[in-house]
Amino acid sequence: MAGKLNLTGPTSTEPHSAAPLHQLRRFSTLTPRVVAIGASTGGPQALAAVLESLSPYADNVPIFIVLHMPNDFASVVSGYLERLTHRPTSIARNGEIAKPGNIYIAPGNVHLRLARGPVGAIMSYFDGPPENFCKPAVDVLFRSAAKVYGPATLGLVLSGMGNDGLEGSREIVDSGGSVIVQDAETSVVWGMPGAVATAGLASAILPLDQIGLLTANLIRGFKSRLRA
Repeated sequence: MAGKLNLTGPTSTEPHSAAPLHQLRRFSTLTPRVVAIGASTGGPQALAAVLESLSPYADNVPIFIVLHMPNDFASVVSGYLERLTHRPTSIARNGEIAKPGNIYIAPGNVHLRLARGPVGAIMSYFDGPPENFCKPAVDVLFRSAAKVYGPATLGLVLSGMGNDGLEGSREIVDSGGSVIVQDAETSVVWGMPGAVATAGLASAILPLDQIGLLTANLIRGFKSRLRA
């Protein structure tokens, strides 16, 4: 069994319903072809919980992650997630073609964006200014994922401070894709997921232990029980 990162924060909780004041959107009718994840404070634990339950069903989609962290910590998280999920996990490399079933983490000092390639998405570095005081920024990844994958884009916004991911989630939704956010009770900080939920951009607001399972069902095409 893989070891745990020596970080604080919740790893599981009892299921409960989303807050009724947040309006939920319909899920896309298309099966996701990509999973793009944004997280910050409390993110390593949240990522571990989501990816551990999602990993057995992720053969057909690449997974991209932006986690606000120092550059030298990205490789630590990458190695930990690879041991946990038993999936190829690496720092995204400039110009590399993304492979389904692989997990890619944005480097800690540059934006990660995707472009459409002949046989899959091409990852590229963008050394632009910070967005939302963040570099890498979730918004940059989400915007580019929406352009490449359109309505087959699934975004996950996990625990984190601020509102990075809000505008990127809006572009995912505008392209026909879907966004799932972590709920307030299981988030260390409900800034990033809360901003998306409050804007009415989420198709589900879930406790941490349910996000990976729902994502797995979506990428397997199981939609019959999802909220209309």
